[in-house]
Amino acid sequence: MNRPPLTPSPDAPTPSADASADDGPGPIRRCIATGDKLPRETMIRYVVSPGGELVPDLKAVLPGRGFWTQASRAAVDLALKKGLFRKAAARGGLDGQLTLPEGLSDRLELLLTRRCLDFLGLARRAGEVIAGFDKIETYIRKSAPGLPPIGALLAASDGAADGKRKLKQLARDTPRIEILTCAELSLALGRENVIHAAFKPGRLADQFLGEARRLAGFRVLDAAFTAANALGRGVDGMIDE
Repeated sequence: MNRPPLTPSPDAPTPSADASADDGPGPIRRCIATGDKLPRETMIRYVVSPGGELVPDLKAVLPGRGFWTQASRAAVDLALKKGLFRKAAARGGLDGQLTLPEGLSDRLELLLTRRCLDFLGLARRAGEVIAGFDKIETYIRKSAPGLPPIGALLAASDGAADGKRKLKQLARDTPRIEILTCAELSLALGRENVIHAAFKPGRLADQFLGEARRLAGFRVLDAAFTAANALGRGVDGMIDE
């Protein structure tokens, strides 16, 4: 599947007039690839290690002057192609050559996948996730009227469409995530052949959704699946809200 290329804003290689949009306090950050200012939870932060290496800071907690890209493969690849990571590091005070990780976009996809799976595993241990079509259906039907029965509905990206459609209709406006495979869901939840899972409403569901939105910008799924689900649904149809 080919994603459309991003076009950098004219000011992308230069510092923002609003320094707080590059790093520091506040909820908005500036993408070095496009120049767009976006909520930080939709972006990836980077810092430079003492040895001059570019380090993705997914939790946005590492010390030092950071810089940001949109959480998307297209934005990261554009920043690499245009040398924008090196320019941002130089503006941040790096005196020397910046070392870039090999396959940065693929590495970010792997790291974000691990974060999603970690949240799933944590939710399983906390009793905050339900696995299996029948269990999810029963839980939704028994939920109190007027209250959201689940916080997020998960379906394996390689699962059958019929079961996904039935649970989607039952869950109505609940965010539906289709960026993890059956093997990944099964690994995180400690059981075989998991096609359907659901988060109960709460903090863990919200945290997982945030990571899933970022991962969706890097996941390249089967083109047929994407074409069938892409009509205005989040990133390439992988998140339906």
